[in-house]
Amino acid sequence: MQTKVLYLSDLKFNLETWRRELKFHYNEMDTFQEKLEEVASRESGMKALTPLEGFQNRIMIEKDVISKLSHRCKAKMRNIAMADYNESIDGRLQDEQSTLRGDMKTYIKLHYELKEEMMDYFLKWL
Repeated sequence: MQTKVLYLSDLKFNLETWRRELKFHYNEMDTFQEKLEEVASRESGMKALTPLEGFQNRIMIEKDVISKLSHRCKAKMRNIAMADYNESIDGRLQDEQSTLRGDMKTYIKLHYELKEEMMDYFLKWL
C-alpha cells in the first residue's frame, strides 16, 4: 500500500505541475493576442497583417488544446482521488499517464516553437 501511495503522489505531482504550466501558457497566449492587436493598430500592410492573422488562428487553436489537456489532467486527478489504495498497482493509471505525458511533451514543443515565431514577428513589427 505504501508503494501505491507514493506512486499516486508522484502522478498527482506531475498532473498539478502540468495544470499550472497550462494555465500559465493560456495567460501567455492572452498577452500575445494583445501584442498582435497592438501591431494591427500600428500596421496596415499585408506584410504585417498576413502573418498576424495566422498567429491569431494559431492562438485560438492553442487555447483549445490547452483547455483539452487541462481537462484531461483534471480527469486524471479525479481517477487518482478515487483510487483504491488496497488494490495492487496494475499499470492502468501509469498507461493513462504515459499517453498524457507524451501529449504534454508534444504540446510543450509546439508551444515553444510558436512562441519563438511570435517573438521574431514582434521584434520585426514592434
